[in-house]
Amino acid sequence: MTEIHGVNTPLVTPQGDGSKPDLGAMRELIDFVVAGGVRGICIGGTTGEFIHYSLGLRKQMFACAAKHSAVPIIAGIAHSTLAGATELAQAASDSGARALLVMPPYFFRYAQEEVREFFLRFAERAPDTLPILLYNLPAFGNEISPETARDLLATGRFAGIKDSSGSFDNFIRFKALRTHHRFTLLVGDDKLFTAARAQGADGVISGVAGVLPELLLAIERALATGAPMRAQTLDRRLREFIAWLDRFPAPVGLKLALAARGLPAGSLAVPLSPLRLRLAEQFTDWFTQWLRPVLEEAA
Repeated sequence: MTEIHGVNTPLVTPQGDGSKPDLGAMRELIDFVVAGGVRGICIGGTTGEFIHYSLGLRKQMFACAAKHSAVPIIAGIAHSTLAGATELAQAASDSGARALLVMPPYFFRYAQEEVREFFLRFAERAPDTLPILLYNLPAFGNEISPETARDLLATGRFAGIKDSSGSFDNFIRFKALRTHHRFTLLVGDDKLFTAARAQGADGVISGVAGVLPELLLAIERALATGAPMRAQTLDRRLREFIAWLDRFPAPVGLKLALAARGLPAGSLAVPLSPLRLRLAEQFTDWFTQWLRPVLEEAA
């Protein structure tokens, strides 16, 4: 188990000049989501586009966030190699992060036996001062099957799992593992947040919460106070927003929405096509009109 529960967010990385993160803008985003009520912030996750940044820059982001944030920092330490993930884990521990989030090696495909071995070796080398969260994101890399998760969690070295598969069946299978081992179970797909939280998930690491913390926290409150109908009404609003996000490459829609709220999202790593630029204008117009009533409903 970990202290990570409730609504957490994987912060986008505001890109500055020269493809480097804008640390000043990062601090502003941290202040925004903390004021919005999130319980933890993931730095260097998928939403943070970690693949664009060197190990050195990622270490700088850990240090900046941990020093500035009033809530726990979860360090996203995914890397395509065991050595890289281990190096980032040590840097995250040194910076003051409170948990590690690590996915299997990405890009190249590995069998579950290699995924299991990767995590076991990582656990041997990683600092034992921080809880390790497994990160299941099969759309962008290798899957962590429920069977592999079972074996890893049984070692006692892994504190939990963030499931971003987007499959409710997967969530139920991971949840069933808790009959044998107590661990932190987080969802990483906003579409599943309301249903999974109602069914016993410990919380969410929500990309949407980095833009609309008010909405996610309102759903959380509704569930906590036994108001399922209100939670469902707010969940419909969440799905309206996600339907727009799905029309862009991740995390473009989130950055567009942040900019529309007057927050520093930074530049995009890849330029949009003329078609997508027109769609971005439509989205910004829609979001600007949609936002005010949603914030009123969430209040």
